[in-house]
Amino acid sequence: MWFEVLPSAVIITVALSVPTYAMYGLQKLVLGNAYRRNLDDRFDRVMYLRDRRLTDNPYNMNGLEQITDQ
Repeated sequence: MWFEVLPSAVIITVALSVPTYAMYGLQKLVLGNAYRRNLDDRFDRVMYLRDRRLTDNPYNMNGLEQITDQ
C-alpha cells in the first residue's frame, strides 16, 4: 500500500536535515554565534578579518566609533 513508503521517507528526510541543525549547534558552541559568514569571495574574507582585527568579534555591528583615532 502507499503508506508503506512513509517510514522510509521519514528516515530519509530526518537523515538529510540532521547536518543542517547539527551545524547550527556546532557553530553556536565553537564560534559563539550560530550564523556563519560566507567567506567564498576574497572581499568577504578581507572584511571578516578587518572586523575581527578591529573589535575581536566579527559578528557585532561595527561603525566608525570602533576605529581608533591615531
